[in-house]
Amino acid sequence: MFRTRPPAFAIACVAVWLLAMSVDTLLLASAEQLSLQAQLRWKLLGLGALVVLGILLIVQLPRALQWRPRRSIRPSPDVKRERERIARNLHDQVGSQLVNAIALVDERDPEHGTLMQSLELCLLDLRLLVDSMDGEDDSLADRLARLRHRIQPALDRRGIALHWEIAPHDELALPGGKVAREIAAIVQEAVSNVLQHADATALVIRLHSVQTMQGRAWQLQVADNGAGLPSGEPTCHSLGRGIDSMRSRAAALAGWLELLPQEGRGLCVQLTVPAVQ
Repeated sequence: MFRTRPPAFAIACVAVWLLAMSVDTLLLASAEQLSLQAQLRWKLLGLGALVVLGILLIVQLPRALQWRPRRSIRPSPDVKRERERIARNLHDQVGSQLVNAIALVDERDPEHGTLMQSLELCLLDLRLLVDSMDGEDDSLADRLARLRHRIQPALDRRGIALHWEIAPHDELALPGGKVAREIAAIVQEAVSNVLQHADATALVIRLHSVQTMQGRAWQLQVADNGAGLPSGEPTCHSLGRGIDSMRSRAAALAGWLELLPQEGRGLCVQLTVPAVQ
């Protein structure tokens, strides 16, 4: 099929239309001063302009008939390729720099402990970001499995035992698409808070279906045996921006987020999201 470039096509159509309008205006303004032969020539010129304009529109018609509004939010192949390029650059360049920086830190020096933890968290966040850019269409099961693979080394270095309780064979299908992406992001933020602030020795990540007043729902729990909530009435300032971000993500999914103190010591971040039947 003959393909046209939109800018060139638009300029050509406008130019031909202006020519036809100019001819018609000239004929209307000076019809009495022109001879019949001159009027015929100008009319033929105007008719030729209209024929050319019609041909341009006919050429463009097949492409116009094939146009359909985008029903999927999936990015175009060009956008995917650009994301993959950015992901590779982040992984190969920024990631390698962080690895080199970690190698230069003396783990035996107590004063370097905080620096080491910060660098490790930066590297973990970077790898999770790269994973999310590469797996835009992944299911929740794939996202959580990849998240577990990434966080396990960081948990092992801190002596935090991970208890993984995901229910993949429930009667409800696991969420996908945007829901899966947001749930995985909430898990990532909750785990990051545990690594940074909780001083925990155990971490439980649990996903199962529950019955609520609004119907069936998926319930996610990220629980630890660490320091728990700050003393007094918790505020957005005392809890940090991470909690506010998780609540915003939960609201975007028509769900809700709760902070539940654990018996004795620790905190449970509980997310409930309505299940799509």
